[in-house]
Amino acid sequence: MAPTQAEVTKLAEIRDELRERHLRPAADRPATNGRGIHHTALISSDVERTIEFYQDVLGFPLTELIENRDYPGSSHFFFDVGNGNAVAFFDLPGLDLGPYAEVLGGLHHLALSVTPDRWSAIKDKLDEAGVQYLLESKTSIYLSDPDGARVELISDPLGEMYGEKIG
Repeated sequence: MAPTQAEVTKLAEIRDELRERHLRPAADRPATNGRGIHHTALISSDVERTIEFYQDVLGFPLTELIENRDYPGSSHFFFDVGNGNAVAFFDLPGLDLGPYAEVLGGLHHLALSVTPDRWSAIKDKLDEAGVQYLLESKTSIYLSDPDGARVELISDPLGEMYGEKIG
C-alpha cells in the first residue's frame, strides 16, 4: 500500500536529514576506491533468447560465453555495455528458480546509458520487434527483458539524470 501524505512528508524529512548528515559537497568528498562496475550478473532462463534480445534488439555485443565456474553445466555470458562495463548472465539449469520478482536486495532496474542517437535507433528497433515499453521522458525508456527484469535505456550523459549532476 502506498504511504499516506503524512508518511510521505515524514519520509522527505528523514531523507533531508540523511542528506545533511552524509552527503558531502563535491570538493570535500574523498576519491572513490572504485574503477567502475566490472559487471552486473542477472539470471537467464534461456541463453539464446537472452543473447538475441541484448545483442540483436538492444545492440549490446556478446563478448564471452563460458561455463559458470560455480555451477557445472551453467553458462556465464557477458555483453559489452560501454566504457569497459559489462552485463552478465547465468543460466542455472536444473534449479527451479521461478519468475523474476522485485524483492529487498534484488534488482529494481538496470539503467543502461546510450547516446541520444542510439537511444532513438533502439526505440525504433523496439517498435519493429513489438517490444512493449514505457516512454518515461524524452531520455528514458523502461522495458522488461525476456525474463522480466526491468531495464532502463537512458540517454542522459553519464553522471547526470534529467539534466542534474548525480556525481
